[in-house]
Amino acid sequence: MSSERQTGLWAPDRVRHAFCNGITLNYAVILYDKTKSKIQIIQDIAAELPIAPIVSYFLCDSWYTSAKVMDCFAKKGFYTIGALKTNRILYPCGIRQKASTFALHLRKTDPNISLVTVDKRQFYVYRYEGNLNDVPNTVVLLSYPTPCFGIPKALRIFVSTNAALSTQEILRLYTQRWQIELFFRQSKKKLGLDKYQLRSQKGIQRYWLMMSFVHYMCCTCKGTYIFLHIE
Repeated sequence: MSSERQTGLWAPDRVRHAFCNGITLNYAVILYDKTKSKIQIIQDIAAELPIAPIVSYFLCDSWYTSAKVMDCFAKKGFYTIGALKTNRILYPCGIRQKASTFALHLRKTDPNISLVTVDKRQFYVYRYEGNLNDVPNTVVLLSYPTPCFGIPKALRIFVSTNAALSTQEILRLYTQRWQIELFFRQSKKKLGLDKYQLRSQKGIQRYWLMMSFVHYMCCTCKGTYIFLHIE
């Protein structure tokens, strides 16, 4: 993806993906454990990872940007880039307030607001550098699409634990997370992910293995016979 050979990992409830040099692959599927919370599941995923050998990122939605989760990945050498809920607490100028409340006071002329282009779309973005509760030295981006500046429902908030990244780099890296949504949609539409009827653990794992293999072939053999016929 860049000269740093950046890699990323993201893991919603049961499926883990990794990407490197522009290729995204599903590398593990986890059976759901009703005895564990989503946070516990993701902490287990972090615990089993090897130490990241190069600059690496854990990409996630707002379910997983908790201090506990980010700390688990930090211990394995992964920075976190993720979405934040709009009620998250910030400390601009040392004043404790919700991000959504703080956003109401923003103006396009504020010196910390910049116009950023990501994938041909433009956003007004306010860059906050400081602490979240139990998470020091973060970058938080308060973002609006250009036609919707100041509209509360259009506000989107992102966090990066790597403060060295530019605003554009943070948003660009976050967009890589959407590959997981494409994986689910394609697996349901093409590979029967929402239709299989299996009860045994072994049967489910075998199905997931076949699904992952087909996904791998599609990702690495684009334009070839197998990809065209699956499509």
